[in-house]
Amino acid sequence: MTHRLENKRALVTGGSRGIGAAIVKRLAREGAHVALTYVSKPDQANETAKAAQALGVQAIAIEADSADPKALVAAVERTVRELGGIDILVNNAGVAVMAPIGDYLLEEFDRTLAVNLRAVFVATQAAAKHMKTGGRVITIGSCNADRMPFGGGAVYAMSKAALVGLVKGLARDLGPRGITINNIQPGPIDTDMNPADSDFAEMLRKLMALPRYGTADEIAAMVAYLAGSEAGFVTGASLTIDGGFTA
Repeated sequence: MTHRLENKRALVTGGSRGIGAAIVKRLAREGAHVALTYVSKPDQANETAKAAQALGVQAIAIEADSADPKALVAAVERTVRELGGIDILVNNAGVAVMAPIGDYLLEEFDRTLAVNLRAVFVATQAAAKHMKTGGRVITIGSCNADRMPFGGGAVYAMSKAALVGLVKGLARDLGPRGITINNIQPGPIDTDMNPADSDFAEMLRKLMALPRYGTADEIAAMVAYLAGSEAGFVTGASLTIDGGFTA
């Protein structure tokens, strides 16, 4: 694999497991030094960091809840301090609480917006202060922004739909500085939170053009593309990778 991101400095929020861990490892394989944030399971976070280090780059794990703006800004500042700057920000951290409106708690509503939406703004604002021309901001949204085919997902879908507008607007703010920002919208991806062998997965596969779940590595590959020089003319976009879920 070519080191297309050699010596770039990246921060991946929620990077200890699942899609986030795959992104950390892919950026490391491309030559980027990587910081990742986590909320719990420090052993898992450190394992992911060590896997990145084994690829010959610097990697650090930072405990930071994306719902806490101060912790998130501190994570950006530590990344800049320890890696020597920041060129790539991947807003990956997210939560998904599914419940019908009658049972949905206001606390869950507030946390969903804090992690899935406010944290993207906070981290992007903090990171952009340190980015130079060629900087990249990449947000992990969801195809549920475009299609929510079952009950209980209204708040989650809203939080991901709002990212579309946020990214479009921020593209205008960051564009004059030569910084791009884009939104990736995955469909069903095989992770511990949404395993491909569950009854729920069987239902989702029936809604897809490709009758299989995607892999975390497939999402990481799209992140790597957007982080590289070949995607320098792509900004303000929401790119769907969902196996035809929204087709």
